[in-house]
Amino acid sequence: MMSAVHEDEMARGSALYTLTETEHGHAWGVCAEVEGLFGESERGTYELFGWVSQGAGMPAWAGRRVWLVPDDEPLDVWLLEDAERLEQRPGTDRLVLTGLDDYEGPPEGYRGRVRVHDGRRWLGSCREFTRILSAERTPPPLVLRGLAPSERLRAALAKGTRRALDLEEACLEIRDRHGERLTDLILWTTIKAWSPSSRGGDLIDLEFDARGFTPVPEHAQPLWERWLTGPPQTVNTWAGLDTRRRGAWHDLVRERGCRLSHHDRPAAHAYELDGRYITDEPALYLALGEAVNGPGGYFGGCLAALDDCLRGAFGYTAPATLIWRDAETAREHLSRTLTPEGEPYDLFTEVLEALTAGGMTVTLA
Repeated sequence: MMSAVHEDEMARGSALYTLTETEHGHAWGVCAEVEGLFGESERGTYELFGWVSQGAGMPAWAGRRVWLVPDDEPLDVWLLEDAERLEQRPGTDRLVLTGLDDYEGPPEGYRGRVRVHDGRRWLGSCREFTRILSAERTPPPLVLRGLAPSERLRAALAKGTRRALDLEEACLEIRDRHGERLTDLILWTTIKAWSPSSRGGDLIDLEFDARGFTPVPEHAQPLWERWLTGPPQTVNTWAGLDTRRRGAWHDLVRERGCRLSHHDRPAAHAYELDGRYITDEPALYLALGEAVNGPGGYFGGCLAALDDCLRGAFGYTAPATLIWRDAETAREHLSRTLTPEGEPYDLFTEVLEALTAGGMTVTLA
Protein backbone atom coordinates (compact mmCIF):
# COMPACT_ATOMS: atom_id res chain seq x y z
CA MET A 1 0.00 0.00 0.00
CA MET A 2 1.59 3.26 -1.16
CA SER A 3 -0.09 6.52 -2.15
CA ALA A 4 0.89 8.52 -5.23
CA VAL A 5 2.46 11.05 -2.87
CA HIS A 6 4.74 8.40 -1.44
CA GLU A 7 5.58 7.02 -4.86
CA ASP A 8 6.82 10.54 -5.63
CA GLU A 9 8.79 10.56 -2.38
CA MET A 10 10.53 7.33 -3.35
CA ALA A 11 11.22 8.69 -6.84
CA ARG A 12 12.86 11.75 -5.28
CA GLY A 13 15.00 9.56 -3.05
CA SER A 14 13.29 10.08 0.34
CA ALA A 15 13.35 7.57 3.17
CA LEU A 16 10.11 5.74 3.88
CA TYR A 17 8.68 4.53 7.19
CA THR A 18 6.13 1.70 7.30
CA LEU A 19 4.16 0.98 10.47
CA THR A 20 3.04 -2.64 10.76
CA GLU A 21 1.31 -4.79 13.35
CA THR A 22 3.93 -7.13 14.81
CA GLU A 23 1.63 -10.08 15.50
CA HIS A 24 0.21 -10.56 11.99
CA GLY A 25 2.32 -8.18 9.89
CA HIS A 26 -0.62 -6.09 8.68
CA ALA A 27 0.39 -2.58 7.61
CA TRP A 28 -1.09 0.39 9.45
CA GLY A 29 0.36 2.93 7.03
CA VAL A 30 3.40 4.44 5.34
CA CYS A 31 4.94 7.92 5.58
CA ALA A 32 8.06 9.83 4.65
CA GLU A 33 8.71 11.72 7.90
CA VAL A 34 8.74 10.81 11.59
CA GLU A 35 8.97 13.53 14.22
CA GLY A 36 10.31 12.63 17.67
CA LEU A 37 12.35 9.66 16.45
CA PHE A 38 15.55 11.09 17.93
CA GLY A 39 16.04 12.35 21.46
CA GLU A 40 17.69 11.63 24.77
CA SER A 41 16.52 8.83 27.02
CA GLU A 42 16.13 9.41 30.73
CA ARG A 43 19.55 9.48 32.37
CA GLY A 44 20.55 8.00 35.69
CA THR A 45 22.32 10.35 38.12
CA TYR A 46 24.57 9.12 40.94
CA GLU A 47 26.41 10.68 43.84
CA LEU A 48 29.73 8.99 44.59
CA PHE A 49 31.04 9.80 48.07
CA GLY A 50 34.67 9.41 49.02
CA TRP A 51 35.70 9.50 45.36
CA VAL A 52 39.39 8.83 44.74
CA SER A 53 40.70 9.22 41.17
CA GLN A 54 43.07 6.60 39.86
CA GLY A 55 45.82 7.47 37.44
CA ALA A 56 46.96 10.89 36.31
CA GLY A 57 44.20 13.38 37.07
CA MET A 58 40.54 13.37 36.23
CA PRO A 59 39.71 12.09 32.71
CA ALA A 60 37.27 13.78 30.34
CA TRP A 61 34.18 11.66 30.83
CA ALA A 62 31.83 13.03 28.17
CA GLY A 63 30.61 10.30 25.84
CA ARG A 64 32.39 7.46 27.64
CA ARG A 65 31.06 4.00 28.41
CA VAL A 66 31.97 3.19 31.98
CA TRP A 67 31.42 0.10 34.09
CA LEU A 68 30.58 0.34 37.78
CA VAL A 69 31.88 -2.65 39.72
CA PRO A 70 30.38 -3.23 43.20
CA ASP A 71 32.74 -4.52 45.87
CA ASP A 72 30.35 -7.30 46.85
CA GLU A 73 31.46 -10.13 44.57
CA PRO A 74 28.07 -11.84 43.94
CA LEU A 75 26.63 -8.62 42.48
CA ASP A 76 26.82 -7.98 38.75
CA VAL A 77 28.58 -4.98 37.27
CA TRP A 78 26.50 -2.55 35.28
CA LEU A 79 27.17 -0.30 32.34
CA LEU A 80 26.64 3.44 32.13
CA GLU A 81 26.53 4.65 28.52
CA ASP A 82 27.40 8.21 27.50
CA ALA A 83 28.73 8.92 30.99
CA GLU A 84 29.41 12.50 32.03
CA ARG A 85 30.94 14.00 35.14
CA LEU A 86 28.55 16.72 36.28
CA GLU A 87 30.25 18.05 39.37
CA GLN A 88 33.28 17.70 41.59
CA ARG A 89 34.08 20.72 43.67
CA PRO A 90 37.75 21.39 44.44
CA GLY A 91 38.74 20.04 47.82
CA THR A 92 35.76 17.69 48.09
CA ASP A 93 35.50 13.94 47.58
CA ARG A 94 31.93 13.98 46.18
CA LEU A 95 31.47 13.22 42.50
CA VAL A 96 28.18 13.51 40.61
CA LEU A 97 28.00 11.19 37.61
CA THR A 98 25.24 10.83 35.02
CA GLY A 99 24.65 8.47 32.10
CA LEU A 100 22.30 6.03 30.40
CA ASP A 101 21.88 2.84 32.44
CA ASP A 102 22.02 -0.47 30.65
CA TYR A 103 18.90 -2.61 30.78
CA GLU A 104 19.80 -4.11 34.16
CA GLY A 105 20.76 -0.94 35.99
CA PRO A 106 22.44 -0.86 39.41
CA PRO A 107 21.88 -3.53 42.07
CA GLU A 108 18.72 -2.68 44.01
CA GLY A 109 19.47 -0.91 47.29
CA TYR A 110 23.27 -1.25 47.05
CA ARG A 111 25.13 1.68 48.63
CA GLY A 112 28.58 0.22 49.24
CA ARG A 113 31.98 0.69 47.62
CA VAL A 114 32.15 0.90 43.82
CA ARG A 115 35.09 0.93 41.42
CA VAL A 116 34.77 2.53 37.98
CA HIS A 117 36.59 1.77 34.70
CA ASP A 118 36.09 2.59 31.02
CA GLY A 119 37.18 -0.73 29.52
CA ARG A 120 40.80 0.36 29.24
CA ARG A 121 41.79 1.66 32.66
CA TRP A 122 40.49 2.16 36.17
CA LEU A 123 39.15 5.69 36.66
CA GLY A 124 38.71 5.57 40.42
CA SER A 125 36.62 4.32 43.33
CA CYS A 126 34.23 5.56 46.00
CA ARG A 127 33.32 4.32 49.45
CA GLU A 128 29.55 4.84 48.93
CA PHE A 129 27.17 5.81 46.18
CA THR A 130 23.49 6.61 45.85
CA ARG A 131 21.13 7.24 42.97
CA ILE A 132 19.44 10.63 42.70
CA LEU A 133 15.84 10.23 41.58
CA SER A 134 14.99 12.78 38.91
CA ALA A 135 11.58 14.30 38.37
CA GLU A 136 9.42 12.29 36.01
CA ARG A 137 9.30 13.92 32.60
CA THR A 138 6.84 13.61 29.76
CA PRO A 139 8.60 12.59 26.53
CA PRO A 140 7.78 14.51 23.35
CA PRO A 141 5.20 12.79 21.12
CA LEU A 142 6.08 10.55 18.21
CA VAL A 143 4.36 11.89 15.08
CA LEU A 144 4.09 10.15 11.70
CA ARG A 145 3.67 13.01 9.24
CA GLY A 146 2.02 12.55 5.87
CA LEU A 147 0.88 9.02 6.70
CA ALA A 148 -1.09 7.08 4.11
CA PRO A 149 -3.34 5.03 6.43
CA SER A 150 -4.52 1.52 5.66
CA GLU A 151 -8.23 0.70 5.66
CA ARG A 152 -7.77 -1.02 9.03
CA LEU A 153 -6.27 2.14 10.51
CA ARG A 154 -9.05 4.30 9.02
CA ALA A 155 -11.60 1.99 10.61
CA ALA A 156 -9.85 2.26 14.01
CA LEU A 157 -9.80 6.05 13.77
CA ALA A 158 -13.46 6.16 12.75
CA LYS A 159 -14.39 4.00 15.73
CA GLY A 160 -12.38 6.24 18.04
CA THR A 161 -12.70 4.18 21.24
CA ARG A 162 -9.82 3.75 23.65
CA ARG A 163 -9.55 0.08 22.67
CA ALA A 164 -9.61 0.86 18.94
CA LEU A 165 -6.89 3.51 19.30
CA ASP A 166 -4.56 1.16 21.18
CA LEU A 167 -2.62 -0.48 18.34
CA GLU A 168 -0.52 -2.42 20.88
CA GLU A 169 2.92 -3.56 19.70
CA ALA A 170 3.90 -2.32 16.26
CA CYS A 171 7.03 -2.30 14.12
CA LEU A 172 8.31 0.85 12.41
CA GLU A 173 10.21 -0.38 9.35
CA ILE A 174 12.69 2.18 7.99
CA ARG A 175 13.92 2.08 4.39
CA ASP A 176 16.54 4.28 2.76
CA ARG A 177 15.98 6.33 -0.37
CA HIS A 178 16.84 3.29 -2.53
CA GLY A 179 14.17 1.19 -0.85
CA GLU A 180 16.69 -0.92 1.07
CA ARG A 181 15.66 -1.77 4.62
CA LEU A 182 17.80 0.08 7.15
CA THR A 183 16.37 -1.03 10.48
CA ASP A 184 13.20 -1.73 12.49
CA LEU A 185 12.00 -0.18 15.74
CA ILE A 186 9.47 -1.82 18.05
CA LEU A 187 6.83 0.57 19.43
CA TRP A 188 3.93 0.35 21.85
CA THR A 189 1.47 2.47 19.94
CA THR A 190 -1.47 4.24 21.54
CA ILE A 191 -2.91 6.90 19.24
CA LYS A 192 -3.11 10.27 20.94
CA ALA A 193 -4.35 12.50 18.11
CA TRP A 194 -4.63 12.75 14.33
CA SER A 195 -5.40 15.44 11.77
CA PRO A 196 -5.28 16.03 7.99
CA SER A 197 -1.70 16.43 6.79
CA SER A 198 -0.31 19.54 5.12
CA ARG A 199 1.09 17.16 2.51
CA GLY A 200 -2.41 16.97 1.05
CA GLY A 201 -4.48 14.19 -0.42
CA ASP A 202 -5.90 11.69 2.05
CA LEU A 203 -2.76 11.78 4.18
CA ILE A 204 -2.84 12.36 7.92
CA ASP A 205 -0.48 13.31 10.74
CA LEU A 206 -0.73 10.61 13.39
CA GLU A 207 0.50 11.29 16.93
CA PHE A 208 1.34 8.52 19.40
CA ASP A 209 1.81 8.57 23.14
CA ALA A 210 5.60 8.13 23.31
CA ARG A 211 5.86 6.91 26.91
CA GLY A 212 6.58 3.38 25.69
CA PHE A 213 9.15 4.49 23.11
CA THR A 214 12.91 4.79 23.66
CA PRO A 215 14.17 7.41 21.19
CA VAL A 216 17.24 6.88 19.07
CA PRO A 217 20.09 8.84 20.77
CA GLU A 218 20.62 12.30 19.32
CA HIS A 219 24.31 11.64 18.69
CA ALA A 220 23.27 8.91 16.22
CA GLN A 221 20.99 11.17 14.17
CA PRO A 222 23.65 12.40 11.68
CA LEU A 223 24.74 8.79 11.14
CA TRP A 224 21.17 7.65 10.41
CA GLU A 225 20.72 10.56 8.02
CA ARG A 226 23.91 9.49 6.24
CA TRP A 227 22.74 5.86 5.98
CA LEU A 228 19.26 6.92 4.79
CA THR A 229 20.93 8.17 1.60
CA GLY A 230 22.16 4.60 1.05
CA PRO A 231 24.99 2.35 2.31
CA PRO A 232 28.54 3.81 2.19
CA GLN A 233 30.38 3.41 -1.07
CA THR A 234 33.91 3.67 0.33
CA VAL A 235 35.65 2.05 3.31
CA ASN A 236 36.53 3.98 6.47
CA THR A 237 33.62 6.42 6.17
CA TRP A 238 33.34 5.99 9.95
CA ALA A 239 37.03 6.69 10.69
CA GLY A 240 36.55 10.27 11.93
CA LEU A 241 33.88 9.33 14.48
CA ASP A 242 34.45 9.01 18.22
CA THR A 243 33.92 5.69 19.98
CA ARG A 244 30.23 6.03 20.81
CA ARG A 245 29.38 7.17 17.27
CA ARG A 246 31.44 4.31 15.84
CA GLY A 247 29.30 2.04 18.02
CA ALA A 248 26.12 3.61 16.63
CA TRP A 249 27.50 3.19 13.10
CA HIS A 250 28.23 -0.47 13.80
CA ASP A 251 24.66 -0.95 15.06
CA LEU A 252 23.41 -0.01 11.58
CA VAL A 253 26.08 -2.17 9.93
CA ARG A 254 24.98 -5.16 12.03
CA GLU A 255 21.26 -4.59 11.32
CA ARG A 256 21.93 -4.59 7.59
CA GLY A 257 24.56 -7.34 7.63
CA CYS A 258 22.40 -9.80 9.56
CA ARG A 259 19.50 -9.24 7.18
CA LEU A 260 21.34 -9.51 3.86
CA SER A 261 21.94 -12.78 2.05
CA HIS A 262 25.69 -13.08 1.58
CA HIS A 263 27.39 -15.05 -1.18
CA ASP A 264 30.37 -16.76 0.44
CA ARG A 265 33.59 -16.31 -1.50
CA PRO A 266 35.46 -19.45 -2.53
CA ALA A 267 38.08 -20.87 -0.18
CA ALA A 268 41.65 -19.52 -0.41
CA HIS A 269 40.45 -15.94 -0.96
CA ALA A 270 42.94 -13.25 0.13
CA TYR A 271 41.55 -10.39 2.26
CA GLU A 272 43.23 -7.14 3.25
CA LEU A 273 42.39 -5.19 6.40
CA ASP A 274 43.12 -1.46 6.71
CA GLY A 275 44.15 -1.14 10.36
CA ARG A 276 45.04 2.56 10.49
CA TYR A 277 41.94 3.59 12.46
CA ILE A 278 41.54 0.67 14.87
CA THR A 279 41.83 2.60 18.12
CA ASP A 280 38.80 1.06 19.88
CA GLU A 281 36.61 -2.04 19.79
CA PRO A 282 33.90 -0.73 17.39
CA ALA A 283 36.63 0.23 14.89
CA LEU A 284 38.07 -3.28 15.05
CA TYR A 285 34.84 -4.88 13.89
CA LEU A 286 34.03 -2.13 11.40
CA ALA A 287 37.43 -2.56 9.72
CA LEU A 288 37.16 -6.34 9.78
CA GLY A 289 33.65 -6.20 8.29
CA GLU A 290 34.85 -4.00 5.44
CA ALA A 291 37.89 -6.22 4.83
CA VAL A 292 35.61 -9.19 4.23
CA ASN A 293 32.44 -7.64 2.80
CA GLY A 294 33.41 -4.21 1.45
CA PRO A 295 32.15 -0.72 2.43
CA GLY A 296 29.58 -0.94 5.21
CA GLY A 297 30.17 -4.68 5.49
CA TYR A 298 29.53 -6.76 8.59
CA PHE A 299 31.69 -9.55 10.02
CA GLY A 300 30.91 -9.69 13.74
CA GLY A 301 30.69 -7.26 16.61
CA CYS A 302 32.05 -9.37 19.46
CA LEU A 303 34.04 -12.59 19.71
CA ALA A 304 30.93 -14.80 19.71
CA ALA A 305 29.51 -13.05 16.64
CA LEU A 306 32.89 -13.24 14.90
CA ASP A 307 32.96 -16.99 15.51
CA ASP A 308 29.49 -17.29 13.92
CA CYS A 309 30.63 -15.33 10.86
CA LEU A 310 33.69 -17.53 10.44
CA ARG A 311 31.44 -20.58 10.17
CA GLY A 312 29.98 -19.34 6.87
CA ALA A 313 26.96 -17.48 5.43
CA PHE A 314 28.64 -14.08 5.96
CA GLY A 315 30.80 -13.86 2.83
CA TYR A 316 33.66 -16.09 4.01
CA THR A 317 34.76 -19.66 3.35
CA ALA A 318 37.72 -21.27 5.13
CA PRO A 319 40.59 -21.51 4.61
CA ALA A 320 41.63 -17.99 3.59
CA THR A 321 44.36 -15.42 4.23
CA LEU A 322 44.21 -11.93 5.73
CA ILE A 323 46.89 -9.25 5.50
CA TRP A 324 46.36 -6.89 8.46
CA ARG A 325 47.92 -3.54 7.54
CA ASP A 326 49.11 -1.20 10.36
CA ALA A 327 48.41 -3.91 12.92
CA GLU A 328 50.47 -2.09 15.55
CA THR A 329 47.68 0.48 15.94
CA ALA A 330 45.26 -2.18 17.13
CA ARG A 331 47.93 -3.88 19.24
CA GLU A 332 48.66 -0.58 21.00
CA HIS A 333 45.01 0.23 21.76
CA LEU A 334 43.45 -3.20 22.31
CA SER A 335 46.12 -5.35 23.98
CA ARG A 336 45.56 -3.89 27.46
CA THR A 337 41.83 -3.76 28.00
CA LEU A 338 39.50 -4.70 30.85
CA THR A 339 36.51 -7.02 30.96
CA PRO A 340 33.29 -5.56 32.43
CA GLU A 341 34.34 -7.11 35.75
CA GLY A 342 37.68 -5.28 35.50
CA GLU A 343 39.93 -8.24 34.70
CA PRO A 344 42.90 -7.63 32.35
CA TYR A 345 42.06 -8.69 28.81
CA ASP A 346 43.99 -8.76 25.51
CA LEU A 347 41.32 -8.24 22.85
CA PHE A 348 43.88 -7.98 20.04
CA THR A 349 45.27 -11.46 20.77
CA GLU A 350 41.79 -12.93 21.32
CA VAL A 351 40.68 -11.76 17.87
CA LEU A 352 43.81 -13.14 16.22
CA GLU A 353 43.22 -16.50 17.88
CA ALA A 354 39.55 -16.50 16.83
CA LEU A 355 40.49 -15.77 13.21
CA THR A 356 43.12 -18.51 13.22
CA ALA A 357 40.68 -21.01 14.72
CA GLY A 358 38.22 -20.07 11.99
CA GLY A 359 40.66 -21.00 9.23
CA MET A 360 42.07 -17.57 8.44
CA THR A 361 45.84 -17.25 8.19
CA VAL A 362 46.69 -13.72 9.38
CA THR A 363 49.80 -11.81 8.37
CA LEU A 364 50.52 -8.69 10.44
CA ALA A 365 52.02 -5.91 8.34
